Amino acid sequence: MVGDRGLNLRGTNSDMTDGQDSMNETEKLAQMLVTRAQKVGVMLTCAESCTGGMVSAALTDIAGASAMFERSFVTYSNDAKMDLLGVQSATLETHGAVSADTAIEMAAGALANVAQASLAVAITGIAGPGGSSVEKPVGLVYFGRAITGADSQSWRHVFEGDRRTIRQQATTRALGLMLDALPDVGSTR
Repeated sequence: MVGDRGLNLRGTNSDMTDGQDSMNETEKLAQMLVTRAQKVGVMLTCAESCTGGMVSAALTDIAGASAMFERSFVTYSNDAKMDLLGVQSATLETHGAVSADTAIEMAAGALANVAQASLAVAITGIAGPGGSSVEKPVGLVYFGRAITGADSQSWRHVFEGDRRTIRQQATTRALGLMLDALPDVGSTR
């Protein structure tokens, strides 16, 4: 407990019996991902735009994540995408920052910049409330996944909700995409 404001920092939710019971889907996926990546000896990385580091935070919230996660990239601006990940200016001009092509280049760039990694995921989207258009509505998120020795892939999803909800859903989806790839990655490195 902390003094004069009556803040209780111990957590008094009566339905919380231990840390496992209070885990949400994102936390569960992150735990599963860290455990499986450690088991198969795979190092992960990610490149995040609209999630602003939320995927990295979810992973590093898990004890032992350093065995499978060295670094990531938060590339919110187009300049950062180009400078840190090697996204081509022509890709951004032709397709925009929120596109399958950009997501794939982000994932490939992250993978290329972390020598130990064999799996990368990238997230770029429009979390809102502004920045949307008819073609690219609020909630539109593209995911890219790059795996050493395999073709890169992309996914498009339109999430619903406010900015926070969209970013959280995108984080959860990104973790799931990495988890889904691990059986394929385990034998490539």
